[in-house]
Amino acid sequence: WPDGIFQVGSRFSKTFSFTDINYSIASKEDKTAMFIDYSELLNALDSGASAKITINNRRIDKAEFEKSLLLPMKEDGLDHYRKEYNEMLLSKVTGTNNSVVQDRYITITVAKKTIDEARTYFARVGTDLITHLSQLSSIGRELDAAARLQIFRDFFKGGEPAAFAFDLKEHMKKGHSFKDWLCPDSMEFQKDHFRLNDRWGRVLYLQGYASYIKDSMIAELCDMDRSLMLSIDILTVPTDEAVRDVQSQIMGIESDITRWQQRQNARNNFTAVVPYELEQQRAETKEFLDDLSTRDQRMVYANVTLLHMADTLEQLNAD
Repeated sequence: WPDGIFQVGSRFSKTFSFTDINYSIASKEDKTAMFIDYSELLNALDSGASAKITINNRRIDKAEFEKSLLLPMKEDGLDHYRKEYNEMLLSKVTGTNNSVVQDRYITITVAKKTIDEARTYFARVGTDLITHLSQLSSIGRELDAAARLQIFRDFFKGGEPAAFAFDLKEHMKKGHSFKDWLCPDSMEFQKDHFRLNDRWGRVLYLQGYASYIKDSMIAELCDMDRSLMLSIDILTVPTDEAVRDVQSQIMGIESDITRWQQRQNARNNFTAVVPYELEQQRAETKEFLDDLSTRDQRMVYANVTLLHMADTLEQLNAD
C-alpha cells in the first residue's frame, strides 16, 4: 500500500526510521537514563507482534552526496567562504570514492485479518514508538512504500543509478510489478556465501552470548567501512508464559540443590556449602522473576544477524 504497509501472507508490516543519539559520549547518569528509556521502548512492543531493528550501512555515490551536502556557489562575493566551508565538510567525509552512510530502522510485523485492522494497529503503535524514541532524543518517522522499496533497491542494486524514478501508480497502469524496479540481474548461492550481480555477501549470526556484553558491541560491529545490514529480531513473550517458564527453571535449580545436599548428607558431610554456580543460578533466576512480576519488564527472544557485502570473495573472507 502507498502508505508503507506491506503484506506477506497474513502478516502486515510497517517500517519507521530513527536518528542516532549521542550515547557513547554521554555521562554515566545520562547513559543509565537512556538505557532505561530504551528498555521502556522494548517493553512497549506488545507480545502479538514481532519487531526488527536494522542498522543499514550503505554506499553512497560521492558526486550525489556532495550535491546534497555542499553549499552551491552564488557569485555574490562570498563564494570564497562557501568554498572554505565546503572543503571543511569534505575533509570530514572519508577519502574513498564511495563513502558509507548509516541508516536505522525499526520494523513492526503483526498478524491481522484486514488492512483496516492493520492500519488502526499501526496508527496506535506508531505514535507510541515515535513518543518513546523522542524521549531518547531520536526522531522517528514512518516510511511510505516508495521509501521502503528504495531500501531494497539500494541493497540489491548497490552502485547502480536508477534509470527512472519509482512511481507505484505508473507501474500499476502499465501492469508492471514493483519487483522489476529493484530486482538484481543475478543471484547465486553457495554453501557459505552468495553472489549478487558482481558483489559477494555472507550472513553471520550470533549463536552463543557471553554472560556479560559491553554496550558498545553493536556499534563496534557496525563500524566496518562496508555495505552491511545488522538486524536484531525481537519477539516478546507473553508475561504469563514467561513467568511459568522461569518458575519451572527455579524448581529445576532447587531440585538440583536438594539432590546435591542429599548426596553430601549421605557422606556425613552436614556443613557443606551449596556450590557457587548453583547459588548464582538461583539468584539470577529469582531476580529475573522479580523483573517480570514486580518491575513490569518483558521477556524477549532476540536474534542478531549480520549481513555484509564486499567487492571480491577475498575481501569478504578477510573481513
